[in-house]
Amino acid sequence: MKIPTLIAAALAALLTASQAKLNVVATLPDYGAVARDIGGDKVEVTVMAKPTEDPHFVDARPSFIVKLRAADVLIEGGAELEIGWLPPLLQNARNSKLETGKPGRVVASQGIRMMNVPTTLTRAAGDVHALGNPHFMMDPIIAKAVAKHVADAFASADAPNAATYQANYAKFEQTINVKLQEWGGAMLPFKGRQIVAYHDSWPYFARRFGLVSEIFLEPKPGIPPSPSHLVKVIADMKAAHAHAIIVEPFHNRKTAEKVASSTGAHIADGAQFPGALPSTESYVAFMDVIVARVVAALKE
Repeated sequence: MKIPTLIAAALAALLTASQAKLNVVATLPDYGAVARDIGGDKVEVTVMAKPTEDPHFVDARPSFIVKLRAADVLIEGGAELEIGWLPPLLQNARNSKLETGKPGRVVASQGIRMMNVPTTLTRAAGDVHALGNPHFMMDPIIAKAVAKHVADAFASADAPNAATYQANYAKFEQTINVKLQEWGGAMLPFKGRQIVAYHDSWPYFARRFGLVSEIFLEPKPGIPPSPSHLVKVIADMKAAHAHAIIVEPFHNRKTAEKVASSTGAHIADGAQFPGALPSTESYVAFMDVIVARVVAALKE
């Protein structure tokens, strides 16, 4: 092979390497949506959990091990939501880039003040997370903090494109700041109102938008509603003048419908993750729909 040919081949190899996308695995669809916003066309994102399934009980498929083995970056919650299925996958993947403390391991909850941190842990309390309520991505301000973690990790793993990742973060931050004015304005007339949830998934959302989330169709997290508990829920709803019930795709909607018929409440078909509802693939589009549905339920 002649020298010019060798040089051309080397340049072609360097060009191919520079064009290779950052391989990203996100445990949950909200982290995946943020990763796509920050990474753009520089990343290839795989999301483990489906947007319509319960994140506590994701099917740990062997294909996930293959994805983790090839990943440059892993984005996880770090608040025990994935504790039942992520650790064995990581153990089998044996990817040193994703070890705890490495730049390729993004822990979304890092630096976040968690809500509902239990003072004691017993089985009687139900499915309670020791580190606090893990549904923090329902607060857009927290989502900005997570996006910054992601941008920094991408910049570390792919230095040539660091400026792109930081620029994309700045754009994401600005969009959220503008949208917060819009979302906050839509929610303002309902400040202090009670929203009823099937599961305790909405405390961060409620806190951000001035709502109250203290009545749940589950008697305790992860425990199916009993008839006697639903009688209490109906009484509590009437006393609180609560008439909005949020139900997620994997919850029993018929239970919510029975409570609604006894209280005159309206059901908001909500979700925790982008992609679970129509036209919600991005995080901002997802929050647009969630805010609109909650407002509609509170209004009626």
